[in-house]
Amino acid sequence: MSTGELLGIEPLELQFPFELKKQISCSLHLTNKTNEYIAFKVKTTSPKKYCVRPNTGIVLPRSTCDIVVTMQAQREAPSDMQSKDKFLVQSVITNQGATLKDISADMFSKDSGNTVDEVKLRVVYVSPPQPPSPVPEGSEEGSSPRPSVSDNGHIASSEFVAATRAAAIEPKEKSYEASDLLSRLTDEKNLAVQQNAKLRQELELLKRDLSKKQGGFSFIAVLIIAFLAIFLGYLIKS
Repeated sequence: MSTGELLGIEPLELQFPFELKKQISCSLHLTNKTNEYIAFKVKTTSPKKYCVRPNTGIVLPRSTCDIVVTMQAQREAPSDMQSKDKFLVQSVITNQGATLKDISADMFSKDSGNTVDEVKLRVVYVSPPQPPSPVPEGSEEGSSPRPSVSDNGHIASSEFVAATRAAAIEPKEKSYEASDLLSRLTDEKNLAVQQNAKLRQELELLKRDLSKKQGGFSFIAVLIIAFLAIFLGYLIKS
């Protein structure tokens, strides 16, 4: 802050993050250090280049005032990025209860015998803020995991390859086992059907032979037929 007798001014350097073809603003903070009404006026060596709002005003006793200084968009940059522009903040004690309409140019003229406090400010161009660095590839959510790293810093590629092969082989082995089991069950079923058909043929022949020889079924024939029927039922269920 400045050592002005009436107003404290901060900062003493107006810093503009210079960019071509872009309007840039910065703030100026005024503090009334007295118990008086203080009128102020802000001047610049390049009035067409800067816009100051407000450029005049009243700061009440022990109060503050903020000023916005805007640099118009520039088409060319200084060769050395150094600014020669200057600002001057003038302040005088005015009447109690004074308002903005009471301010006149004569108030800040030393030729009129007024005590004018003046503080000079310089303009500095600084580098514009840099955009944040992009997120490193592979760190986004949902990306493929990286191979593990061993204690000595080398990628455990052999372990990764082995695990990958095992994961690929395991489903194939299960598929082969299931296919083999299905084939065996199919063969057993076909064999049972063939045996069942053969037994039925033999049963029919036996019935015919007994019927011709004895003119009916004997007790032994009945037992044989019952046994064959039970055996056929067991084969069908299995």
